Amino acid sequence: MKPGPVEEGKEAAEQPGRLAALKSELHELEVRLREGGGAERISRQHKQNKLTARERISLLLDPRTRFQEIGLLVAYDRYEGEAPAAGVVTGIGIAAGREVVVVANDATVKAGSWWPETITKILRAQEVAMRCRVPIIYLVDSAGVNLPYQSGVFPGQYGAARIFYYNSIMRRYLAIPQIAAVMGPCIAGGAYLPALSDVILMVEGTSFMGLGGPNLVKGATGQTTDAETLGGAYSHNAISGVAHYRVPDDRACLARIREFVDELPRTPPAFALCDPRPPASPESTIHDILPDDHRQPFDVRDLLRCLLDGGELHEFQADFAPEMICGRAAVEGVAIGVIANERGMLRDPHGGAPKFGGIVYADSAEKVAYFIETMNRHRIPLLFVQDVSGFMVGVEAEHSGIIRSGARFVEAMATATVPKLVLTINHASGAGYYAMAGQGFDPDFIFSWPTGRMGVMEGDSAVMALFGPELDQLKAQGKTPDDELRKKIEAVRADYESQLDAKYAAARGFVDAVIAPEETRATLGLALRTAINNPGPHLGPFGLGAAG
Repeated sequence: MKPGPVEEGKEAAEQPGRLAALKSELHELEVRLREGGGAERISRQHKQNKLTARERISLLLDPRTRFQEIGLLVAYDRYEGEAPAAGVVTGIGIAAGREVVVVANDATVKAGSWWPETITKILRAQEVAMRCRVPIIYLVDSAGVNLPYQSGVFPGQYGAARIFYYNSIMRRYLAIPQIAAVMGPCIAGGAYLPALSDVILMVEGTSFMGLGGPNLVKGATGQTTDAETLGGAYSHNAISGVAHYRVPDDRACLARIREFVDELPRTPPAFALCDPRPPASPESTIHDILPDDHRQPFDVRDLLRCLLDGGELHEFQADFAPEMICGRAAVEGVAIGVIANERGMLRDPHGGAPKFGGIVYADSAEKVAYFIETMNRHRIPLLFVQDVSGFMVGVEAEHSGIIRSGARFVEAMATATVPKLVLTINHASGAGYYAMAGQGFDPDFIFSWPTGRMGVMEGDSAVMALFGPELDQLKAQGKTPDDELRKKIEAVRADYESQLDAKYAAARGFVDAVIAPEETRATLGLALRTAINNPGPHLGPFGLGAAG
């Protein structure tokens, strides 16, 4: 899709320091979200002799290792701010020296109850575990369904039942270790999550597991009982036999989980590894490379020198279809194939008109398709660095067979069975977003910088699509838009600008996380090392053909 024209007289330049401003805004939001329900509820959790979800994760994971949270921004702009992180902390990290997925209910947020987006986040975490074949650890502390929102939690193909379906698939077919620690309430259908895990631990004095609590039992059966007798740690370890281990407190529980993880068998990764090397330029240099105006060109190779080990990219067909960059590289010691969009105006090697960077043409689509298929045959994971405005349109483009070439690109990407990671650095527009491993094609992980802009088209293009004929007619008459038309145009621009914000995408789970450029290598390195635990096909949420 060719970039749309900008309204005449519109200033191109934006405020200086755009990346720095977006980073600062993101950081402030993240700090607030990580506070969960706030200081008072955190204090209440401590008074109950319980750690918070994030404190538990910190003790679970190896010291001085990265925890890459997935879905921190989900639902931050809904429910009047009452559902930070949708009441559940999910992500990947290192426990006992190996990559794991963690799901931890945040009991400081509405007692850890399930919002519709809580289900979305848990399912995403389970899919990461299944696709990457890594253990998943559930730290359960939840009062169950958030009843006012039950219609978005209980029914549907991707409602709460899907969690238990994934539990069962992992347990019966994929042999993915599932460890569940009941560290607070675990009520009603939610009790099936630990029950369908391989190992169940319960904490004395604070945990409860039951299909109904004491009040429900009294109403349904007339029996009077207390929580400890009904479903406490001792009852489920000594009497029902539902649980497997009883531990005195949260710290002992987390230490025992680490022992379980350490005892799991390990298999060497089936993908190429080498010694990590620092990049040629520090990641902080990215601030100097990305222009303040997202529409302005920059040298993507300069940016890659800040991300790749040694800054080295062994480029494939460097002189052919230069608007697409393909090459072999490494990130944190993991060999990868890189696919990136070049920006600016580029000379056509055929001697024709210059090409627009960020646009996919027929020859560049063929080039990328061939590269992807080669990397897939060589079992090398793929990293898509997105700054794409779409596919080229027009008579010449259609006559070049761009539909067929674009389909080849999409098919090669969609059917590649190696791990696929996505980093959105700027534009992610139109069908180009799809071809560059958009979320609908199940990449293993998808991250965005604060500068990422995901949408069908930019606001100026939308203005021309909606108001172009009217503006052209006014111009032909020597007239300018009146106030009413200007207000409509500005409303469209403002709406698009809001929806193109990376935080908007993250709030809806379209990306796993918005990360600062300085975090990119650490984030990609952990994600890659998590993904390469699975030597088999990385297709869809799970592939039974790859099960052991």
